[in-house]
Amino acid sequence: MVLPGGSEHAAPDDLRQLATHDAVRVTFPGGAGELAALDTGRAEGATVLLVAGFTGSKEDFAPLLSPLVDAGLRAVAIDQRGQYESPGPDDPAAYSVTELAADLVALGRRLREGGAGPLHLLGHSFGGIVARGAVLAEPALFDSLTLLGSGPARLTGPRRQLLDHLSPLLDAGGVQLVSQTLEQLAMTDPRAQAVPAPTREFLTRRFLANSEAGLRGMADAMLTEPDRVAELAATGVPVLVAHGVADDAWTPAVQADMATRLGARHEVIPRAVHSPAIENPARTLQVLLDFWAAVPARPPGGVLR
Repeated sequence: MVLPGGSEHAAPDDLRQLATHDAVRVTFPGGAGELAALDTGRAEGATVLLVAGFTGSKEDFAPLLSPLVDAGLRAVAIDQRGQYESPGPDDPAAYSVTELAADLVALGRRLREGGAGPLHLLGHSFGGIVARGAVLAEPALFDSLTLLGSGPARLTGPRRQLLDHLSPLLDAGGVQLVSQTLEQLAMTDPRAQAVPAPTREFLTRRFLANSEAGLRGMADAMLTEPDRVAELAATGVPVLVAHGVADDAWTPAVQADMATRLGARHEVIPRAVHSPAIENPARTLQVLLDFWAAVPARPPGGVLR
């Protein structure tokens, strides 16, 4: 989940989502329309599918894209349906975890056709909930799953309170009013005030591009998601749980417990809150590369056990 004014603004001295990269803007077929993506192109090694969180976008992975290419990987970062440059239906029911996960499964199959190497799936925040849904739907498709700043079940804590106010604001003034309210909230935080103007302008433009139905549907999904940790563990797909040391969405303690229950690798990323890929990209990259390098080769015709 990425909200204007949230404490993802912990490292204001760079352009983060506007970081330069060599990826090309492309689209892939989705279940409800085209999915906008940044694609670094074919590579000899693995392919990494990167999924943004609530109100986020593919640009949340911008600082990682060129380094992933340098490491020999293909990176594909997407806007989920209804986010930023991906159109979406007008029905909030079309934004359930099941529907969103189906988009990832379809895209995963397409990426599998385009390369023989491993396919690693990473979901940030709510994107992790959706990515988990994709792995549960088709575990044999993915060689690994990374849950980055995500959780075992519905969102709790301070950020949940923001979602509780979302529907009344949308009723009163649509996406525009929500954006204005969040920007006013952001300006009470010195860290948000220090974010460079080009980045603030991008975040506003991106938020205003969100589908209203998508905001409603995804928010409902985040507030009702059941605990599916045991189901994920049973798939045998290798999992990395990684999060910022000061995550303010799902707490570090909750995520550590999830990692224990999964038998997963667990990494805490310093100098990061809820968006390690833009707050501490160097350490995030190293954590990811170390994990992917350690994922065992897939046995013929099956998932890892």
